[in-house]
Amino acid sequence: MNVTVTDGQAVEAFDVVDLIRTKRDGGELATAEIDWLIEAYTRRYVADEQMSALAMAILIRGMSRREIRDMTLAMIASGERMDFSGLGKRTVDKHSTGGVGDKITLPLMPLVASFGVAVPQLSGRGLGHTGGTLDKLESIPGWRADLTNEQMFAQLRDVGGVICAAGSGLAPADKRLYALRDITGTVEAIPLIASSIMSKKIAEGTEALVLDVKFGSGAFMTDFDKAEELARTMVELGTDAGVATSALLTDMNVPLGLAIGNANEVRESVEVLSGGGPADIVELTVALAREMLALVGQPDADVEAALADGRAMDSWRAAIFAQGGDPDAPLPVARETHTVTADRSGVLARQDALPFGIAAWRLGAGRARQQDPVLHAAGIDLHAKPGDEVVEGQPLFTLSADDDSRFERALAAVEGAWEIAPAGTVVESGPLVRQRIG
Repeated sequence: MNVTVTDGQAVEAFDVVDLIRTKRDGGELATAEIDWLIEAYTRRYVADEQMSALAMAILIRGMSRREIRDMTLAMIASGERMDFSGLGKRTVDKHSTGGVGDKITLPLMPLVASFGVAVPQLSGRGLGHTGGTLDKLESIPGWRADLTNEQMFAQLRDVGGVICAAGSGLAPADKRLYALRDITGTVEAIPLIASSIMSKKIAEGTEALVLDVKFGSGAFMTDFDKAEELARTMVELGTDAGVATSALLTDMNVPLGLAIGNANEVRESVEVLSGGGPADIVELTVALAREMLALVGQPDADVEAALADGRAMDSWRAAIFAQGGDPDAPLPVARETHTVTADRSGVLARQDALPFGIAAWRLGAGRARQQDPVLHAAGIDLHAKPGDEVVEGQPLFTLSADDDSRFERALAAVEGAWEIAPAGTVVESGPLVRQRIG
């Protein structure tokens, strides 16, 4: 117990100010102190301003591996834990740290599920320039994100995969702390990022987990070394918790694929499931599928064949139907478009991810506040990628929105975000998957 009663008065096990001072001065918090802190914050004894001070101290001073593990376990203990052992299938999940045009979950879940494993993909909504998987899928008429635990289990048993919203019972302490970090300048604290992500994934109950940790201009962690540190920290947390965990460090300097938005990203995902789609989307989907299947005992699975022969598409259609959606229904189309063309001939040498993500957000594809709606038809379609030859007057990208008044601010966001070099210029690019950890 974290609270005792003496002479009728409640007495807390610790004083939060002492914990703030300890971390401020570079000390380590004991396991019992962290357990009390998270429990007391969940029941609102520890005030937001006190947790804000501690979060800033953690950002500046860091935490040891043991402290991060204790923080993660304490956040898991604040809510329920799911158990998939009764499914009769091995379970594997994927988490991405987010980026521009990152719709990989959509083709990946049905692809992996087509190999007879269960994929419980608990996803979220977008905030700012990074899109939300649930927002994309809600472009499909009738599709619903909110499922009960019983409905999720039934779909995993019958279909093999599910993409849905996480229940409120998973790591409720993290939900409070996540919102607090967003408004106190402590989002970048690696111990808090790692414990936030991994508390939910471990509480979810998956047997194995693959992390897609992105770096570059359109990523949450722009610096490669910081992204690598985050990946290693999360892999350690998963391993310590008994979850088979690995991470791929992937490049997010250029938007993924050709579609940035919601409905248009669903269209692109269906193209991949039909055996086509942009090369980078296919490459990353295949790489993550191989990694996921290897962790659950299928290292030789032929994932390309499952895309080509329709098995992955069958899983997609079954999952969409199971959640009330119509996979054959027309997707939303914007009322207004604006196309930007090349002002000279040459080679598209640069296409910065972040400005295009911000532009899509300003068109209505994203939200500034969690309660804001998204416009499913809004977004950007790219017509060329770095390394492509272009001619003067050729379309480079098209903005879509329901209100043409949004175009001015979107165009301002992408001003200077691309560059056309002289014909014959060789555009160097590193590998999409830079490193594997785990």
